[in-house]
Amino acid sequence: MLKLNLKSVLAGLMALTLLIQTMPAQAVSARIKDIVDIEGVRDNQLVGYGLVVGLNGTGDGLNNSPFTKQSLQAMLERLGVNTHGENMRTGNVAAVMVTANLSAFSTQGSRLDVNVASLGDASSLQGGTLLVTPLLGADGEVYAIAQGSVTINGFSAQGDSASIVSGVPTTGRISAGGLIEREIGFVLGAQRTLRLALKNPDFTTSRRIALAINDFIGVPCATPEDHATIRINLPRNFNGNIVDLITDIEQLVIETDQIAKIIIDENSGIIVMGKDVRVSTVAVAQSNLTVTISESPNVVQPLPFSEGQTAVEPRTELTVDQVDSDLTLVNESVSIQQLVDGLNALGINPRDLISILQAIKASGALQAEIEVM
Repeated sequence: MLKLNLKSVLAGLMALTLLIQTMPAQAVSARIKDIVDIEGVRDNQLVGYGLVVGLNGTGDGLNNSPFTKQSLQAMLERLGVNTHGENMRTGNVAAVMVTANLSAFSTQGSRLDVNVASLGDASSLQGGTLLVTPLLGADGEVYAIAQGSVTINGFSAQGDSASIVSGVPTTGRISAGGLIEREIGFVLGAQRTLRLALKNPDFTTSRRIALAINDFIGVPCATPEDHATIRINLPRNFNGNIVDLITDIEQLVIETDQIAKIIIDENSGIIVMGKDVRVSTVAVAQSNLTVTISESPNVVQPLPFSEGQTAVEPRTELTVDQVDSDLTLVNESVSIQQLVDGLNALGINPRDLISILQAIKASGALQAEIEVM
């Protein structure tokens, strides 16, 4: 009996060892609410045109900004002041574009933040006040009204012979400066079916989400339509509406999956590699070419009592330094760390690494997509 138990223990230990050796690397897990967007739950962009007044001589020049002058005259006429034919030279007014985001399910009478940006040649919006400005949606309807004191992050100062500008003084923000006047007619709780949109589309992740939802609810209510969309139907016997269903499933943890990709920003030399990037065994050689040009002109003086003139003779020194490296073997990688170690062994800078990665991809040895920003 003792021998049988000992054999069982040894067999269990061997099985556990084989299991640990064959286990894949830990996948990245995330909640459903962090990796999907819900149909109908979205912001709407609003835009409007208005005037900022009260500027200390830093507003638009009315001769250079005719739209500011026309807007100012139209506003004064609505207030009963006739200024047609008058020479207006005020520098305390600036035409601005006003933008805001109307969040989902915002109710009438609630507040939202608005952004203000100069449209003319104003030098600063510091100390200005935005007059009543209607904010329109994409359908041309007014959804909010904006007004209030503009707060800017930058500043500008100028003297007789010097000036300084910090940040962008021609843009600003009005916290809670918008008042919502119209609601968007969408009742999420009344829906019987809904779609989830993956922020990073992937067929594997889409199917895993649907399987996790069906296992949690107990009925097949979720269906992956494609690599970016999962359709959810409210079960007949579910105790609640679609909002209750979303609340129940958004905390489910999913192991996300993505295609192997390398992101390259050639302007800044930034390279970002995903964890699934693999490379076959390749040999790489890299050459550095440095050209140095220096100017050391020589001044030639004429002899005493001669009729010659002082002259400058140009003298240019040009050197070319080329450093060739031997072929370096980058072994087939099984992890991103080994791939990075192999590429770092070449001793090159990020910009040369970009060219090497593109060349390896062209050779067919890189199992990943390269996306150049």
